[in-house]
Amino acid sequence: MIIKNVKGSYNFLPKEQRLRNYINDTLRGIFEQYGYNPIETPILSYYDILSDKYDEGNDLLNEIYKLSDQGKRKLGLRYDLTVPFAKFIALNKNNITFPFKKYEIAKSFRDGPVKPGRDREFIQCDVDVVGLSGQMIEAEMMTLFNKAFNKLGIDIVIKYNSRNLMTGIILECGVNEESVSSVTTVIDKLEKITESDFRDSLEQLGLSDIQVEDLKSNFKLSLQQLNTKFKNTTNKKIISGLEELNYLEKYLVELDLNKICIFAPSLARGQNYYTGNVFEVFDKQKRVTSSIGAGGRYDKMITDFIGDGNAYPAVGISFGLSSIYEILKNTKANDISNTDIYIIPMNSEIQSLKLANDLREIGLNVDIEMQKRKLKKSLDYANKEKIPYVIILGEDEITAQKFKLKNMSNRNETVIDFSNLDKLAKIVL
Repeated sequence: MIIKNVKGSYNFLPKEQRLRNYINDTLRGIFEQYGYNPIETPILSYYDILSDKYDEGNDLLNEIYKLSDQGKRKLGLRYDLTVPFAKFIALNKNNITFPFKKYEIAKSFRDGPVKPGRDREFIQCDVDVVGLSGQMIEAEMMTLFNKAFNKLGIDIVIKYNSRNLMTGIILECGVNEESVSSVTTVIDKLEKITESDFRDSLEQLGLSDIQVEDLKSNFKLSLQQLNTKFKNTTNKKIISGLEELNYLEKYLVELDLNKICIFAPSLARGQNYYTGNVFEVFDKQKRVTSSIGAGGRYDKMITDFIGDGNAYPAVGISFGLSSIYEILKNTKANDISNTDIYIIPMNSEIQSLKLANDLREIGLNVDIEMQKRKLKKSLDYANKEKIPYVIILGEDEITAQKFKLKNMSNRNETVIDFSNLDKLAKIVL
């Protein structure tokens, strides 16, 4: 037997996991600042629920991990947190108040290609709102993207588009409704594949040369050009899509987000459940080329799940922990420690343990040297683990009822009385 992890799944050492926890904690703080509340949904789902919104040939269906239970029921591991959330609302609609704002930080699974920032077992960090229509909440979510990535120290670019506009343009080019989903999948790859591959993919779907040219030219236009071209259109999808985008753009300008937001007419997002505006976030420095955040409006999914005649408009965004980790691992990881203070006993084990417990009582994270290593090796350990403060506790300190708090970065020392630990807390916290 060869002992190894499944491809696309990983072990994380303490140093690495501290960084991942830092990312999650940072995002959790931002989510709660914006009024979102935590929930938890099951990893396992019935396969037909996971696959319900997709055409048979959709790439994502091939990425669902499929399994069965002892009752021969077809199950699957969730590939994102959106479908489980729709199920959550359907099962709990009588126990929650709308609009309902939630966040969930949890694992998902996809049996797809593995590359930096894209794993098979990964954590998603999602925020969703059910019960709000319009672009105000969408604009606020884009401010959330901006605030969160600023907090993490990542400069971003947000690309956005409307699925209504995409569908309308595809229909306007003479594509039949049955082929819209398949054509949308190809359009979404317009900026990622060669012109020849783009043409071949559309021709394989039965499109003519004229239709291919119309699609290619339309999906290269700016929002202003599309507004001009379709000013007098009667195509309801195009009218709706342009209205969504124009309202959103007004918010972006007023919120000073237009500097980092780019209209991308070929952006579709892979999931067919999106019904309105969609978003993808990219690292401006391109340290990871795939998106590091994404989302959009999906007004029909929960409505269809519940089927009680009421509308449940929804919009959500997701942060990719794996992608964010890839960006920060060579910089931020070395600066993070869970421990605030490291106590080094010098023949004072009992008193050191008592001091550690007293410090923990006032909210500090404290570790103690217990191997009786020499002082230099103990200090080296504290430096290696990036522990910011050290206390060396010996007989002299116990007799005087005072000790020195040593700052490991600048080597400054502060004298602290045992009776005034609050002074220490103000320095460290």
